Amino acid sequence: MNREKISRIAHTHHPIKAPLDDDSVRELLERGISRPDARVLDLGCGGGEWLLRALSAHPRLRAEGIDISRDALGRADEAAVGLGVRDRLVLHHGSAADFAPTRPYDLVLSVGASHAFGGLLPTLAAAREHLAPGGRVLVGDGFWENEPSPEAVQMLGDFAGLATTVERVTADGWTPVHGHVSTRRELDGYEWTCWGTLAAWALDHPDEPDSGEALATAAARRSEWLRSYRDCFGFLCLVLRRTSD
Repeated sequence: MNREKISRIAHTHHPIKAPLDDDSVRELLERGISRPDARVLDLGCGGGEWLLRALSAHPRLRAEGIDISRDALGRADEAAVGLGVRDRLVLHHGSAADFAPTRPYDLVLSVGASHAFGGLLPTLAAAREHLAPGGRVLVGDGFWENEPSPEAVQMLGDFAGLATTVERVTADGWTPVHGHVSTRRELDGYEWTCWGTLAAWALDHPDEPDSGEALATAAARRSEWLRSYRDCFGFLCLVLRRTSD
């Protein structure tokens, strides 16, 4: 069972692929969108969930997204048609790290996609290249709330603590103008929803060739979360402006 299918099923009831509830997503977008006719870019847009919310809330906004998954882009296209915003959305298939637009953007998004760039600071370096003067970046990445186990680091990456993460960002020439640390409710809700949804799909489709593997994957991922990183992993979103424009 390929990872993309697992992810698509697991996120059926939690389309934002990050531990954020709808109110948090809404507020982060509102803090990031500084003008009603903003141009927005999502580096690693997946199914376009952030962009679709922004387009629905701001009828003059225009958006672009890039992702390596044709399947995810297809879902974004279909959802945009259903919402009546397809004429204001441009989708690109390819690597977010290699994206070369012709015009700058008022807001550049990259939430939970730092692996595509090699870390948080390289993600911000890429976003900087696409940003209009006075523009904002909305970035989301993990941090360690407590000392992680070696297993947690191997699974999720070599993050820093919250204070160190913010200090590294500010030392890199950025000023936070808003931030959100995911709550325990958001973190737990994300994990329970994803792996519960995948397990439920397996139970509801016992004749599917991938059913057994999906059930085993859900159990393994749930155990990894509970045993290896639930007590140490946190998720931070920042709305940033360049300190010197």
